[in-house]
Amino acid sequence: MRPTPHRALAAGALALVASAGVLLPVTPAAAAPTAAPLAAACTPAQVVTNGGFESGTSPWTQSSTSVITNRTGQTAHGGSSFAWLDGVGSTHTDTLSQSVTIPSGCSSATLTFWLHIDTAETTSSTAYDKLTAKIGSTTLATYSNLNKATGYVQKSFDVSSFAGQTVSVAFTGTEDSSLQTSFVLDDIALNTSGDTTPPADSTRTPATPSYTVSLSSNTSGTVWTGHESVTFTNASSTALSEVYLRLWDNYHGTCSAMPIAVSNVTGGTAGALSVGCTAQQIALPTPLAQGQSATIGFDLGITVPSGADRFGYDGAFSMIGNALPVLAVKDGSGWHLDPYTNNGESFYSLAADFKVTLDHPTTLLVPATGASVDTPGSSGRTVTTATASKVRDFAWAAGPFTKISGTSTAGTPINIYSVSGISSSDAQSMLTTAKTAVDAHAGRFGAYPYGELDAVIDNNYWFGGMEYPGFVLDLVSTTALTHEIGHQWFYGIVGDDEYNSPWLDEAFTDYATDLALNKTGTSCWNSVSWASTAEKITNSMAYWDAHSSRYSTVVYGYGKCALHDLRRVLGDTVMAKLLKDYATSHWYGVSTTAEFKAAAQAATTTDLTSFWTTHRIEG
Repeated sequence: MRPTPHRALAAGALALVASAGVLLPVTPAAAAPTAAPLAAACTPAQVVTNGGFESGTSPWTQSSTSVITNRTGQTAHGGSSFAWLDGVGSTHTDTLSQSVTIPSGCSSATLTFWLHIDTAETTSSTAYDKLTAKIGSTTLATYSNLNKATGYVQKSFDVSSFAGQTVSVAFTGTEDSSLQTSFVLDDIALNTSGDTTPPADSTRTPATPSYTVSLSSNTSGTVWTGHESVTFTNASSTALSEVYLRLWDNYHGTCSAMPIAVSNVTGGTAGALSVGCTAQQIALPTPLAQGQSATIGFDLGITVPSGADRFGYDGAFSMIGNALPVLAVKDGSGWHLDPYTNNGESFYSLAADFKVTLDHPTTLLVPATGASVDTPGSSGRTVTTATASKVRDFAWAAGPFTKISGTSTAGTPINIYSVSGISSSDAQSMLTTAKTAVDAHAGRFGAYPYGELDAVIDNNYWFGGMEYPGFVLDLVSTTALTHEIGHQWFYGIVGDDEYNSPWLDEAFTDYATDLALNKTGTSCWNSVSWASTAEKITNSMAYWDAHSSRYSTVVYGYGKCALHDLRRVLGDTVMAKLLKDYATSHWYGVSTTAEFKAAAQAATTTDLTSFWTTHRIEG
């Protein structure tokens, strides 16, 4: 995705953090380096003591003896005690803190707490009373009277960057001179898990998914109903007793009115929905041993909401991204069930095959992932059958688009679909850009493998642009379209865990965009200015959702500048070969920061340790 800088992005704080990666063998240098010490093993732990306040006040430090309480006026989330900050109705400050040690050797550390806010303030625009949550010197979030709610809400933050440190978990509540606001905390926890040594690539499962989908739309293309099935294989030596479907677009609705509805499951038993109803557990009838395959099926309903979004309709034009349920990934860190982020992407999936049949009114054009063939349907309808191999997702659009087509010099068919209001000259410009971009990226990283490439152009997209395999959404913008097409390689072909390692697709794609547009990034690293010691290029979306104003600057800007700097260290020829070889070795696989660092180090005799430290690339 390429976010537009002028639009404030929604950035929820919820985050369930998991980490995945692999470390492949690399060609040794002529002189073998001294072996690094083994990382400490992680023993999963919850390091906050008395987080439910049921054992008195120790070891909490509170500004007054009335902060930790069970007095009337508020209620606990669990048990009988809670922490009540402020609620006085006059100028007042309350604090609550505890020193914790986050063990080293753990790749995941997640701080969670339940928060209830009630207030006598009547404003809907001014934050008079505030609660600040911090770890060490880093502010995680600030809440105010504007965040009032009738009950408790769980907040969650990735604090894995503090592994190996002793830090304070602290809350400060401040009130102004009148009208009380109560900030009530309970069940505070900091859970650690996951070894820093990444699991082997072969443990990622369920592997080689194959999806078969048949859907029919209403007259406007905003409602789709039908059936989906998926066949998969357990690649892990651990028996697979369940799978999870990611129903990503339920983020755009509520659990009581879900845009993505799964029913009548076969081949397994539907369990609980979780993660804001974006994860559907399916228990398998018998555990799958390594190498065994199974198929699950279900009826599917998709209701597209209003809005020029990656899942939404803009007038007569529907964009349907992330709507098909896809299998979550399980690896040595467990199931990856991270929350949806509107600030970037959460979408981590393995390369799969799709055959999708879309029955729709003939008045609607339906660009989609993969190669499409249209055949006549029932009266006034068309059946679009799209097939795609080794892709991580499937997306489509529907509407009375204006379509123009062409072929790049290297032979890739390009289709530009424009909504009303896009001029023919702008559409032609985007067709020219797409032809140039796909060939430029293919020349650097490997031939484009997905047959045709469809781009849906709409200047109302608030998010700038969005990538799917063989299918992108974009504004009229040479830079943005070149960027989204670059994602066909970094995220599409060379996959990654987009929630936990967003730099692996966004920074690499922005770097590729610069190269395609003949930008050298000269001295761009000189403008870097870090906001805090916790800010790193390799931080997860859990961090960036809590620091959304810095996401684009650091992940896109600093990330691509770090790669330009690496090119200057290695030399243009070595850097070009490194990325081409890296893409080839991870074709349809999954990339990790550790693997890329190892590959870069193997390409040079220069010790890159200080380079990674200076550029804040960890992992």
